[in-house]
Order: sequence, then structure tokens, then C-alpha cells
Amino acid sequence: MGKVYLIGAGPGDPELLTLKAARLLASADVVLHDALVSREILERISIRANVVDVGKRYGKKLLTQDEINALLVSYAASHEVVVRLKGGDPSIFGRAGEELGALRRANVEFEIVPGVTAALSAAAAAGISLTDRRIASQVLLTTFSRGADGNAMEWGCLTPATTLVLYMPGPDYAEVSRQLVEAGLPVDLPCAIVSGISGAEQRIRATSVGALATEAKLPAPALMIVGRVATQQIQETADAFWSGEGDGFSVPFISVS
Repeated sequence: MGKVYLIGAGPGDPELLTLKAARLLASADVVLHDALVSREILERISIRANVVDVGKRYGKKLLTQDEINALLVSYAASHEVVVRLKGGDPSIFGRAGEELGALRRANVEFEIVPGVTAALSAAAAAGISLTDRRIASQVLLTTFSRGADGNAMEWGCLTPATTLVLYMPGPDYAEVSRQLVEAGLPVDLPCAIVSGISGAEQRIRATSVGALATEAKLPAPALMIVGRVATQQIQETADAFWSGEGDGFSVPFISVS
């Protein structure tokens, strides 16, 4: 029985791989990878490895999650080093919990190798500190819910000191804007949209909660950072916040690149 490594590939730049992740990719017998793993990182995989694409594209899955779980158990029975390669970090919206459960039930040894999740790499690209002791004491990572499960996100947990990071906001920014405003966020609260994080096509757009409704969609994968930290005028914003004048956020953000 071999060992399964759940490895975070980070946002796409191979230089952001951990040394351990790079070493395991170079020695892997089997690699099952998601669609968002970049070509540059796939090129780091051993040429002798059996590479299996199990990703989802345009809403269509090549394999179900149960089939992926079964493959991990099956490959571990006949190979020493089995890698499950995921974009970002395996434990952040990567369905790692389901795969770990299957491996535990089959008594397969496993290890998680963390990666740089999209929230951190997007903040770095945009020059944003997700926390700031002056105005932001907590960070909320979530996906944007739509349709029948639109209430899955409990917006009531947001506070003025929260930095909100929305993974997978989808193409309808107007709907995102509407839900954020209905949750009580100011329409001029700064917001950043980061697309194609760390890649050659990376784009960063400065906007606000209200202005989201009229923003053109950026290519997926993309995420949004919403909160007081999403401005270059941190000190001015902090002064207004602590003086009780912080309901408005009519301050410039960052230059678009």
C-alpha cells in the first residue's frame, strides 16, 4: 500500500510551489490533477508518472467525486507515491474532506502538503493586506451562493472589521452587488476583482460594492476582495472608522493593471 499526497499547486506560478510539493511531483508514480493546475506546474511532474486529468471544465466533470475517491484508493494499492494535485490549497474549497474520508475508510496513508490559496495570492498581487490592526481584525473566505441555496451564506456574520474574500463569484456581478448591499455593506465599500492570479493574463480591477453591478466580467478563475483594507488610503480610512465617520468609503483604491 502506497501513500497519497494531497498537494496544493498554488495559484499557478511554479515559483510559488513549496519545495516539498516540487520534490513530490518529481518523484510521483501517479498524479491526479484538477483543471486549474497550470501547464507550467504540470511540467514539473516526473516523466515516468501516470498523469490523470480529473478536472471540471465549463461545469462538466470528467469524473464524479466518488470516482476520484475510488481512483485514489486503487492507485495507492499498487503505487508508492500517489499525488492528488489541486489548485491553491487542498483544504480551501478543494473537496479535500471528501477525499480524506475515503482514504481513511480504506486505511490508506495520506499527507496534506499545503499550497498558497487564491485569497492570499490575490491579495499579494493587488498589494492588499487582508488584515490590518487599524481596521480589519478578521477575514472571511467564502464562495458565492446562488439559486435555491442562495441563503447558504450567513451574511449576518459580517462586521465592519471583516475582510470578505469571495471565491468563484460567477459572471453576474450585479447579483453579487445586490446581495452585499442587502447584507448591509456600504455601496462605496472598496472591492478588488483579481483574475488569472499570478499568470501572464492576470488582471486587477478596482471598484466598489455598488459599482460591481456595472462592471464587465473578468475571465475565470477570479475572486473578489471586499472591505476597508482594499484601499491605499488605509490611515485615512482608519481615522474615519475610529472617529465614527466611517460609513462612507469615497476613497481611491489601486491603479488597474
